[in-house]
Amino acid sequence: ELSNTYHLHVRPGDKIVKQMGGLHRFMNWDRPILTDSGGFQVFSLASLRKIKEEGVYFNSHIDGRKIFMGPEESMQIQSNLASTIAMAFDECPPHPATREYMQNSVDRTTRWLHRCKAEMTRLNGLEDTINKHQMLFGINQGGTFEDIRIEHAKAISELELDGYALGGLAVGESHADMYNIIEKTTPYLPKNKPTYLMGVGTPANILESVDRGVDFFDCVYPSRNGRHGHVYTHRGKINLFNAQYELDNEPIEEGCGCPACRNYSKAYIRHLLKAKEMLGMRLCVLHNLYFYNHLMEDILSEHFKDVLKQYKLDMGDELGKGNYYDKKNIIHCFQYFFEQREFLESVMKRGFNYIFLSEVDKYVMKIWWKRGDGQKK
Repeated sequence: ELSNTYHLHVRPGDKIVKQMGGLHRFMNWDRPILTDSGGFQVFSLASLRKIKEEGVYFNSHIDGRKIFMGPEESMQIQSNLASTIAMAFDECPPHPATREYMQNSVDRTTRWLHRCKAEMTRLNGLEDTINKHQMLFGINQGGTFEDIRIEHAKAISELELDGYALGGLAVGESHADMYNIIEKTTPYLPKNKPTYLMGVGTPANILESVDRGVDFFDCVYPSRNGRHGHVYTHRGKINLFNAQYELDNEPIEEGCGCPACRNYSKAYIRHLLKAKEMLGMRLCVLHNLYFYNHLMEDILSEHFKDVLKQYKLDMGDELGKGNYYDKKNIIHCFQYFFEQREFLESVMKRGFNYIFLSEVDKYVMKIWWKRGDGQKK
């Protein structure tokens, strides 16, 4: 389970969580918990923060109050939360960034990591610390600069931490660039320590990253996409809001053992979503979590290479397009775009960035626009 350090610090407050016995007791969870450092959230508040060597000054997005967070403060907050794994406080540089900015940012992140390690050692030795065995993971940064990534991986590996993460990816670079950085960087991280890819990703991202040496992940996709009616299957992601599922009496995926697929049809779940019933969102999230968990079980099996090959054949992505572009999918996409033509026309006139569309949506949209339908409609 992953908990957000910044948000818990702001509300209800990490000191309150400590008084309640730490996150495990507070939320009645008896399995591992990882807390991020708060760095990503802090650095995403671009207009509300100021970076200095000692740390970052910023304003709360809730009430505007001034807050300071540096390496020591981040470790203290995470110690109060008493998570199993604490993440080092790092700067998450923007994408794209110049080489000069990236190098300076990475050098600062390295200096902050030394401070994080010293503070974590001190906190774990205090009498009133809840989790005196809290682990610390360092974070590799460097954007898409291969040499900066590699040198940083070498530098942080010397600290002999409990684990290492790849940060600053899936922030706007292409999948090909992300896979390339993972492939080039992981050989320079300790083989006997877990490697964690932060903020990733789709099922295809996970399979490709595991194939390049990554051990575990965190991502909002299963839950956030589920709340919007997007569910994952072995044939790709489907949107239950689409009209084609209005009379579909089949489960989300035949043979799936999740509560949603065992008990309800796509038509019923679509009705719940359209009616804004919370049960519809919950069922979609449950299905996605079940799908992701079983995907990870397949990855852990001795037949991982076969799983990866079959997944590419079934779903496809930019590295291996299988049956994803079949005739049925293309027809469904054209139906969807026809239904949304007024919206598409308006966004096209404004200059549409379709980074969040699926590959098949982009493919159909290009055909739709190229043949002149966009202008005619």
